[in-house]
Amino acid sequence: MGELRGTHVPVLLERCLELLAPALGRNGRTIHVDATLGLGGHAEAVLEAHPNTVLIGLDRDTEALAHARARLARFADRIHLEHAVYDELPEVLDRLGYPAIDGVLFDLGVSSLQLDAPDRGFAYAQDAPLDMRMDQTRGVTAEEVVNTYSHPELARVLRVYGEEKFAGRIASAIIRERERGRITSSARLAELVRESIPAPARRTGGHPAKRTFQALRIEVNRELAALEAALPAALDKLTVGGRMVVLSYHSLEDRLTKAALADRVRSKGPVDLPVELPGSGPTFRLLSRGAELPGDKEVAANPRAASVRLRAAERLDPEAARQGRTDRERYRRRVKAMHQPGTGSPGSGTGPRSAPGDGNGTDEEGEGT
Repeated sequence: MGELRGTHVPVLLERCLELLAPALGRNGRTIHVDATLGLGGHAEAVLEAHPNTVLIGLDRDTEALAHARARLARFADRIHLEHAVYDELPEVLDRLGYPAIDGVLFDLGVSSLQLDAPDRGFAYAQDAPLDMRMDQTRGVTAEEVVNTYSHPELARVLRVYGEEKFAGRIASAIIRERERGRITSSARLAELVRESIPAPARRTGGHPAKRTFQALRIEVNRELAALEAALPAALDKLTVGGRMVVLSYHSLEDRLTKAALADRVRSKGPVDLPVELPGSGPTFRLLSRGAELPGDKEVAANPRAASVRLRAAERLDPEAARQGRTDRERYRRRVKAMHQPGTGSPGSGTGPRSAPGDGNGTDEEGEGT
């Protein structure tokens, strides 16, 4: 395995522990999944805080798994570390014999190990072979993408996954360059991107190659496709009271996370019915309003946390959720009745002054509000 390459400071560690604690601190054995184990910083803190918790750690990066295994060796009797992508979670749980879980954490994006290891090709500021595979045992490399994709394919990857305004110009520059010789260097690719972007646009927004390298990394590792499948699968495996926390680092990840949670926190029944139909009510509640951002202290201590967005949710008891919905509908009907002819007005004292759960309630707002 060798010496650890790179530094690792777990992002929003205390907040993640705070959000997971009610699910993992329950009586008896609890099961927690770290879907992006990395170097094991979040996992170590969870295991230290919860002596009755069993950890299932997934990572596609074999080097990261080796380092995490060494770091977590003292917890060997209650960890399962698996070489797998997070969309393989249902298969992993079936193989290990765990039908349900109590907590799950996704810390998305590229890890400190991958960024800081020059030979992995993730960093545009360092010259390295164009690899960018998180799992170096399989899959196509960034070099293959850059040298084999057509102009429309390259432009699509850069525009969709990198949100790059100059995707067409960059794709054209890549095509011209590879006609002279194969592109194999991350430094040469970064220079091509810089030359393709107009000078005024290069003066803002960080390194000009940042979006292109992000796009290639997402394409090589199928990150968004895997995440789109993994999020609902993880939510389905959570017990009542179980919690999911997701740390995203760019808008595409955060958008998928927001959509996956929104689908679970809203009622799917007709809005004008007085009671919730069985199976149509919300199955989760959000634990904060919108995405939580890092504080100044967090960013100062760990600059890589600057772009993080945190979202979290808890699985509801279906019966309790249906009762809450029924209570809110009764309140709304009473308020509506007060405005009908012959009934009391809102200020007459015949109706309630307020009722918990009206408006957005716990379906839309969370613990942090």
